Amino acid sequence: MTKRRVMFISSTGGHLNELLQLEKMFKKYDYSLITEKTKSNLYLKKKYGDRVRFLIYGTKHHIFSYPFKLLANCFISLYYYLKFRPDYIITTGVHTAGPMCCIGKIFGTKIIYIETFANMVTKTATGKLIYPIADKFIVQWESMKDLYPDAEFGGWIY
Repeated sequence: MTKRRVMFISSTGGHLNELLQLEKMFKKYDYSLITEKTKSNLYLKKKYGDRVRFLIYGTKHHIFSYPFKLLANCFISLYYYLKFRPDYIITTGVHTAGPMCCIGKIFGTKIIYIETFANMVTKTATGKLIYPIADKFIVQWESMKDLYPDAEFGGWIY
């Protein structure tokens, strides 16, 4: 029996830290790990080898370069998607995940979104975008069920 193809994707920093809490799941699947390329993430290539792919690092705080980096990441995401063809996309979010989830939804991939641990009472921008298209939307705080009524309370990822 062939393993399901699962793409794990998140932005760098805390979102990536949360995603890496799922590391025990990686070996159960034919997986790919996608995040932004930063100096602090280069160790991932050594640890996971060719299963790691990088997107361009960008932050919305750089208002002039961010739109161009986001657009470039949309095309890079499409390339990675078509190359890997995942059955599932699992993400802890933010801007790198949005385009990939939208691409995946267009092609029929199941989307599993885990809302960040950092938010207890407010929605994230990516959460707002992905909630309507996610096949499973998981929150880490019970209070977030008030904001996302169809979400599943999964408890803390840590």
